[in-house]
Order: sequence, then C-alpha cells, then structure tokens
Amino acid sequence: MVHDTIAAISTAVGEGGIAIIRVSGPDAIEATSRIFRSKLSLRDAESHTVHYGHIVDPVTGEQVEEVIVTLMRGPKSFTAEDVVEINAHGGVVAVKKVLDVVLLQEGLRLAEPGEFTKRAFLNGRIDLMQAEAVIDLIRSKSDRAFSIARKQAEGTLSKRIKALRQTVIELLAHIEVNIDYPEHDVEDLTSAYIREQSGKTLEEIGKLLKTANEGKILREGIMTAIVGRPNVGKSSLLNMLVQENKAIVTDIPGTTRDVIEEYVTLGSIPLRLLDTAGIRETDDVVERIGVERSRNALEEADLILFVLNYNEELHEDDRALLDQLSGRPVIVVINKTDLSGKLNMEEVERRSKPDSIVRMSVLEEEGLDRLERTISTMFFEGKLDSGDLTYVSNVRHISLLKRAQQSLLDAIEASNAGIPIDLIQIDVRSAWESLGEILGDEVGDSLIDQIFSQFCLGK
Repeated sequence: MVHDTIAAISTAVGEGGIAIIRVSGPDAIEATSRIFRSKLSLRDAESHTVHYGHIVDPVTGEQVEEVIVTLMRGPKSFTAEDVVEINAHGGVVAVKKVLDVVLLQEGLRLAEPGEFTKRAFLNGRIDLMQAEAVIDLIRSKSDRAFSIARKQAEGTLSKRIKALRQTVIELLAHIEVNIDYPEHDVEDLTSAYIREQSGKTLEEIGKLLKTANEGKILREGIMTAIVGRPNVGKSSLLNMLVQENKAIVTDIPGTTRDVIEEYVTLGSIPLRLLDTAGIRETDDVVERIGVERSRNALEEADLILFVLNYNEELHEDDRALLDQLSGRPVIVVINKTDLSGKLNMEEVERRSKPDSIVRMSVLEEEGLDRLERTISTMFFEGKLDSGDLTYVSNVRHISLLKRAQQSLLDAIEASNAGIPIDLIQIDVRSAWESLGEILGDEVGDSLIDQIFSQFCLGK
C-alpha cells in the first residue's frame, strides 16, 4: 500500500469537450474539498456520486473553472484508493489551470507514467497480467486485438495461470511431505505423481503456447514489407490499404526514397505496413540509401508483399529478389491486372508457391479480399474468426510460460532417471515461480517500474 496522493491529466492533450484530472490516494478527497465549491462538501458525500461546482484558487479565491466532480471511495475504485475525478472543459489552458491548483495542495504530487494502474496492482485489485492488458487496450490496432486485451484485463487468462500454479503448488506440497516424512510415503508413488501432475500442467501450458504466435501478431500486427522494383505499384498498394494518399505516387521510378510505415487493419488482420524504396542498382546516392533501408526492412519483416507488374515482363531484378526471398513468408502480388498481360505467369509460379500468388488491380481496387484470405491462411490457418479469445500475446508471458514448461520437462526427466526427490523439487519450484512472475507474485521492483513506465501519464 502506498501512502501519498497523486494527480494527473487522464485525457489526451488537445482540444475536446471534456478533460479529466484524476486524483488518487489517502488525501484525494480532503485535498480536492479545499479547492472545490459546491452545495455539498466532498467530505460528506457518499461514494460513487457526481457533484457540480467550481474549482477555486485557495490563495486568491478566484473561480478557476466550472467542473463536474466524481467521487469514489476506496477500495471500490480503479486504484482501490480514494479517487476524485475532476471533469473540466477540454482544452490545454483550462485543464492546466485546474491541474496547477490541484498540485498546489499540500501532500499532492504529479503522477508518474502508469502510476494509477501501478497502484491498482500494488493494492491487489488486479494482477500484473491484467495491468499489462490495460496498455494493450490503449494500443489496440484492431477490434480483435482490443477484444483479446479486454478479456485479459477482465482476468480470463489470469484464471488459467492461477489454476496451473495451484496444480504445481499441490505437487510441491506432496514432494515436501515426502522429503520431511519419508517414512509415511513411497518414493515410487511420489515419482509417478510428479510425472502425472507435471504432464497435466505441461498439456495446459502447451495449449496456451499454441495461441502465442497468433496472439503476438494480433497484439503487435504483422510487420509487412511491400517490396519490388521501382514503379510496380508498391506505394499505390499502400495507399489502397490505408485508404489515404500517404505515399507519393508518380510514373517516375525511384519516387519513394525511404521506408514509410503505417498501421492498417485488413479485415480482422492488423498489419504494420512498410512501403519500401524500389530495390534496384542505382547511382543516385539518396536512392541507394533508401534501397539499403528496404533490404533491412526485408530482413525484419514477418510478411513480404512482393509486387510485380502484370503489364511488364519479368526482369532480372525480379528474379534475383524472388531467389533471395526463397523460404521467407512471401505473397506475390500481381498488380495492374486491368492491363494486358506481358508477365510470364508460368515462370512466376515456378519461382514461388502458386497458392501465395494474388492477382490485384490497385487502380480498380480489386483483389483485397483475396489478399486478406491468403494472409489469414498463412498466419492463422484460415481460422481467425474463432470465438476463443484466450490468447497469450505478451512476449514476457510467452517467455515465462516456456521457462515453466522447460522446468517441468526437466522434473519429469529427472524423475525418470531416478534423481533424488529433493533435487526434483528445485525444478518444480522453478516452474511455480515462473508462473507467479507472469501474475506479478514473483517480480522485483525494477521489473514493475519498467513495465509501468511504458504507460501514458494519467493512466
């Protein structure tokens, strides 16, 4: 439990109808009462009530702003502390003036990034997995990513991790009884129990890890590089996907000189699009830098959209790129199918996978549905619309689940090899601690600070 009181603006900076200043801590109600004038004092108000009045400068007595104040007494609040939310007129000046008056009150300080959510965690209202889901809610790039984050914030995934941890702690208790009172147990039976319980837990961890790849993609988006020779329609494809003219499109090869990044949702699939400079040999110094950055983007990409011009014959640069991309997750986009065909499709199919070739006309806006289906099949086995939203999407969680998995595999292996039970206990305890670290039960202050520093101020 923390003992000071914090305040911060909880809405985005800029103009808007309403801006909110959130105050949380033991002095939240008392401090706000000193600057809030209304018919009823906040000190006497019931929890979860809304009050109209004015914020007043305690030094000059001047009315600073007309506001609506919401009062929530702990522990029934987001932070599990007393919370006051001051709703002022939106606008940089108005909200800053209110915050300045609030922070003048004795014992109040400006909140650190993510400190309200951090207090909810430290006060036991939510676990660390739920807290991390809050930032995923804010950063969601698609409806599906938002739904997954919302489920995690509600504790759906936490319940499964807690159930796994309970199974492991029961196993630990059984082992410790065997160690402390060997005369009351048979070691062969304990070894069999270790293998049985570890196997059950491994099965459940395996189910969760099966969702990890899809969950990570839905959370972060598929890093997608749009590549090809100059003037095949890469920037036009980007503009079509984004539904804006983000990239300059001309008939002059080499127009795109740098990597342009945009987020877009294609159906239910979040894509982090990288429109790259046309890859070719060039004497232009600036274009050469852009080409080099394009090659770097290729190395980092989860998916490559390799664009070819249906109206042109296959060029040696195209062949070289196709060979270079062999074995990578590539979709060959045949653009400009509204024009007469000069491209040797037999050769293209020979050099790539026929089921990863998508014919499109960016000009006519045709082929987007085929592109979506192909990406869905490649990354989600065509089952993206499954109703199960219990995905593991956080890299930290995935890493810890794999660590717990390995510890239990080591325990089973040690048991099969006849290793003494007190040594097997070390592996089982390691699995229990790794699962606890996901929930925040076994983490240090430095990791907690690092996680919450990623949040925006006021959340």
